[in-house]
Amino acid sequence: MLDTAAEALAAARDAGFDALAAEQKRFLDDFWAEADIVLDGDPALQQGIRFNLFHLLQSVGRDGKTNIAAKGLTGEGYEGHYFWDTEIYIFPVFLYTRPEIARKLLEFRYALLPHARARARQMGHASGALYPWRTIAGEECSAYFPAGSAQYHINADIAYAIKLYDEVSGDPTFLREAGAEIVMDTARIWLGLGRFVDRLGGRFGIYEVTGPDEYTACVNNNYYTNAMAQMHLAFAADVAERLRRDHPADFARIVAAIGLGPDEPAAWRAAAEAMYLPVDEVLGIHPQDDSFLEKPAWDIAQTPAENFPLLLHYHPLVIYRHRVLKQADVVLALLLLGDRFTLEEKKRDYDYYEPLTTHDSSLSSCIYSILASEIGYHDQAYAFFMETARMDLDNKHGNTPYGAHLAAMAGAWLSLVYGFAGLRAFNGTLRFAPYLPGHWSHYRFMVRAQGRQLEINVDGSGVTYRLRSGEALTVLHHDRAVMLTAEQPETFIAD
Repeated sequence: MLDTAAEALAAARDAGFDALAAEQKRFLDDFWAEADIVLDGDPALQQGIRFNLFHLLQSVGRDGKTNIAAKGLTGEGYEGHYFWDTEIYIFPVFLYTRPEIARKLLEFRYALLPHARARARQMGHASGALYPWRTIAGEECSAYFPAGSAQYHINADIAYAIKLYDEVSGDPTFLREAGAEIVMDTARIWLGLGRFVDRLGGRFGIYEVTGPDEYTACVNNNYYTNAMAQMHLAFAADVAERLRRDHPADFARIVAAIGLGPDEPAAWRAAAEAMYLPVDEVLGIHPQDDSFLEKPAWDIAQTPAENFPLLLHYHPLVIYRHRVLKQADVVLALLLLGDRFTLEEKKRDYDYYEPLTTHDSSLSSCIYSILASEIGYHDQAYAFFMETARMDLDNKHGNTPYGAHLAAMAGAWLSLVYGFAGLRAFNGTLRFAPYLPGHWSHYRFMVRAQGRQLEINVDGSGVTYRLRSGEALTVLHHDRAVMLTAEQPETFIAD
């Protein structure tokens, strides 16, 4: 790093200020031309969105050797460590606006794969790779394992990002060059962590893990973890089959590199198909884990306002013994794996879990905003969006002096693009379900997918899709297939 910094400084001195300023202007002009979100009706929100995008851009690693810290470049909170924030919150912003940066974020994970293998051995796994919960150079930096190392879902989160990149980017090389090795070696951990359980009718259970909700730690069958592990295992089996068929040389290289046994992909698929994903028969919801529904509910309404966030005022064991959430958990699974759930299931889970959620984590509001948009709770969606869009400009959590909340900044983009505009990309097909928040008159944004650039413009009269570059592209508008060409935008009149 010191050598790199010295080289950059020497090059800057040689170029001179004027040249550096011109280069910076070109770079930012290009970024804003593609990544800007324009909205009419609320200047403060327009400012917030652009403020957030700028911080994401200036903070993100673009060399495959650095990532993006939870506090970006703004403060010493979390000691500059990288978390799952990257893959689940920040990665999609760059995937749809600057896919070359999204690839570099994944290349960073590939560069740290040897460290992930070493971490797996430390955690008692004879094979496979386990990524650290928080890190800079590859070692686990979490000091408190129940809310750190126990979050095994980090492996599935990274696999999810690789899967999304493979389906959306149009990049034909990353998976076979790097992504497949990550996906397959990390998938092996689930077979070492979980097991087929007779008491569950032969279903595959996963034990002693922590899900996204850090107010519930070291539990059995965390729903988010199980659901994401199922996705991960099935994807790993599909990737193995795809490489064996289409790229045998790359498959042979990976088999040799990780010592993959011939029967392992079939075992991954069997575990995925048998994954334990229960529904509570009485409540009709997906239980967050095996014991969550049995715990007494925390009385959020009677908790003094000055006692939030709970983790700063109560011992962790006190919190763990209650039915209370720090942030979206099951609800996050409903978003990431949304094609696996009905709208009615999403409503029931949202209605159950939101009143139990303190939103003490800055990662929470945006996820609830997106799901609220999808199930038609537009007022709640907007309120949660407001919470995240100007979180740092208005210091809403009272801790911005320790550094900005980069995941929440990305969450503002997600709340608008995934939430108000309804973007999803299941199996690589872009789907939109746009609506206009009540007092806005217009919003516009662009996304990149499959080597094309698409502009979406929403106003009081309806929505217009315009293909800005690339070959014809088919998207879904409220499940209606639309073929877009550069010559012919498509407009749909509002109901």
